[in-house]
Amino acid sequence: MLVLYNIFGYDTKIMKKYYIITYGCQMNESDSERLAAKLEKKKYKLTDKIESADLIIINTCSVRQSAIDRVYSKIKQFNKLKIKNPKLKIILTGCILIKDKRKFEKEVDEIWPIIDFQSEAKHSSKKQAFIPIMTGCNNFCSYCAVPYTRGREKSRPKKEILKEIKELINKKYEKIMLLGQNVNSYKFNFANLLEEIAKIKGNFEIRFMTSHPKDMSDELIKVIKENKKISKEIHLPIQSGDNTILKKMNRGYTVGCYKKLIKKIKKEIPKVILSTDIIVGFPGETEKQFQNTVKLVKEIKFKQIYVARYSPRSGTTASKLKDNIPADEKKKRKRIILDLIKY
Repeated sequence: MLVLYNIFGYDTKIMKKYYIITYGCQMNESDSERLAAKLEKKKYKLTDKIESADLIIINTCSVRQSAIDRVYSKIKQFNKLKIKNPKLKIILTGCILIKDKRKFEKEVDEIWPIIDFQSEAKHSSKKQAFIPIMTGCNNFCSYCAVPYTRGREKSRPKKEILKEIKELINKKYEKIMLLGQNVNSYKFNFANLLEEIAKIKGNFEIRFMTSHPKDMSDELIKVIKENKKISKEIHLPIQSGDNTILKKMNRGYTVGCYKKLIKKIKKEIPKVILSTDIIVGFPGETEKQFQNTVKLVKEIKFKQIYVARYSPRSGTTASKLKDNIPADEKKKRKRIILDLIKY
């Protein structure tokens, strides 16, 4: 049976030092910062030496099998520390699929739910702050576990976000990174939120991720163009350069739509710096379909590309498809795409 305990039910007279290790995206990093703030309110102290920790928290991510494999290996190592410190507790939290929770429940002391993304944070940097504006996703891309780990979209009130950012600017923070699985679908109008943040007095830069191409509006492009405080770096995941694969992925746009959007962005923001995400080795991806992705990447000339080798995630639609691309072929395709950054 899965265990979900009261997060801060420990006696702080006994447990005083904590150590957090984080896997996954910036949202997970932000969750760890908010978890750290809650722990410190309970008089826990951060330690940079894992051997001295009374509480080891692993904030993990089921979106990639590689992260789950690394976590499993780490937990085996951490459990050995209990020989010297029998009071040590190993906690697992983060974006975890039910299947993975069942795998880990006998390996850790407790499994905690994801931290409330609206809570106070202990930022790891004094210059840049992660600010989650929403969590969850309604898109259900066929390969993605996020709707099953974080649930449906939930947006923070605009007033709350602005208050947090104003406090950070008063503390001389220089970079504000707005986070969400799909910031463009922020419930209270993302373009308007960016405008309101840009009006805050101070010398700072606003960044955001991640955007979904199907929700990138003309209004948003205009706001980015007209506000000096908003970064001209845009991360816009394409995932594949082939229409058949995009349809199987349930991405909601075609290659033609994406190229038209990029053309519009480059016209309105000539100095834009574009980055993207690509998945190679999706079930059934032929060599020709992969070469369509290569062709698109060469055409758009992304500044940065984040490439993932497809791995099936339990409960997703794509997990029902045969994972028929050999691991070596996925590895080769990933290298080909990464080499195109130098193109």
